[in-house]
Amino acid sequence: MWLYEKKLQYPVRVDTCNPTLAQMILEQFGGADGEIAAALRYLHQRYYMPLGEAKAILTDIGTEELAHWEMVGTLAWKLVENASVDQIKGTPFEGHYADHGKNPYPHNAAGSPFTVTYFNGKGDPIADMHEDMAAEQKARATYEHLIRLSDDPGVTDTLRFLRQREIVHFQRFGEILELLEEYEQKKKFY
Repeated sequence: MWLYEKKLQYPVRVDTCNPTLAQMILEQFGGADGEIAAALRYLHQRYYMPLGEAKAILTDIGTEELAHWEMVGTLAWKLVENASVDQIKGTPFEGHYADHGKNPYPHNAAGSPFTVTYFNGKGDPIADMHEDMAAEQKARATYEHLIRLSDDPGVTDTLRFLRQREIVHFQRFGEILELLEEYEQKKKFY
């Protein structure tokens, strides 16, 4: 069963019109280390996990990443919602606008479209949990870069929230990794 609460996980406030920052934020909307790549990675890895706890955490975090994707899209949208074409011309967002208007579209900050090659699953719980932990650290680092690029206090606040969630996800995956390693070391009787 899926329950969707029709509000953002964290309030998104944008204080300025900033097409350049919107383009940079799209990195987390459709980039290799972004929210949709994480959501899809975790939601497809859960099937072959040998422990219920691992399946549950991948499902929980995978669906939370979808909520983060919604927040990132909202940030990008609000940064350009009231922008005139003249405010968009000459900014990095100009190419995006030519293709997609102001609507968020899953691509990275450079404009390369999202691709499923951004995530993988080896079918090996230990290897994949290490990959998941690395993905969370890369997303954390990207949020830190975006925080440094942001000159909008509301955007920065939301980016800090999202960065903190990456840290929590990393910790949860570390706990699951320990359980998986214990499981792998147990003697199995067939």
